[in-house]
Amino acid sequence: MPLAYIILSITGLFVLFGFAHRALDRMKMTDTWALIIIMGMIVGTFLPDIPLGRKISINIGGAVIPAAVAVYLFIRAERGIERINAVVASILAGTVVYLAGKLLPSEPEAMFIEPNYVYGIISGLIAYLFGRSRRCAFIAGVMGVILSDLAEGLTNIILARPGTISVGGAGAFDTVVISMIVAVFFSEILGETREKIQGGTSKKGTEPHLTSSLLSEDDIEAIREKYRKKDSDDSDEK
Repeated sequence: MPLAYIILSITGLFVLFGFAHRALDRMKMTDTWALIIIMGMIVGTFLPDIPLGRKISINIGGAVIPAAVAVYLFIRAERGIERINAVVASILAGTVVYLAGKLLPSEPEAMFIEPNYVYGIISGLIAYLFGRSRRCAFIAGVMGVILSDLAEGLTNIILARPGTISVGGAGAFDTVVISMIVAVFFSEILGETREKIQGGTSKKGTEPHLTSSLLSEDDIEAIREKYRKKDSDDSDEK
């Protein structure tokens, strides 16, 4: 079984048992929709690719569905800066993955790890570092890989190279899944850690500095909500 199916199955179990509820809530998604998306991605990989040209096609499970989710999250972004971060992070991730594909060995035997896994990890890390929020990280993680595949396909057409590119298909499906999971995982774990550190100032009755560049938009909103709730509780007690 391809690694992507295993990762999606485990993620589905996390969602089913409620372990991913907090992260999904921050991304403005429900558990039900997350399960539908996961099932759709798996089933979509068995459907025929949609041709985009003579040498480029797009996979439904590995590109169409994840890209649709990314577009949804982009539209739901509450601030313009979040959309800008998502676009910049996507372009950076796509560029680095494309260059990595040129610089790293293409044969699995030449590396201790499958190249597609490496591309996914690279894309996910860049998506987290530059996307910051969970939504931006997901968007950049998915779109980075898709943009890289599209760039490769266009390069093949321009240079008249043989072969075809399936965007999000074949090994690229593993790359897309790994990238989006790595991006959201780091955003959630490290974001939660930063939030707890910042929340420590509440013991002194002072609101933490919310303009720090170390905080994402989601983290800032969570901290503000925490203090709004605390002020409300204090008022009720009085």
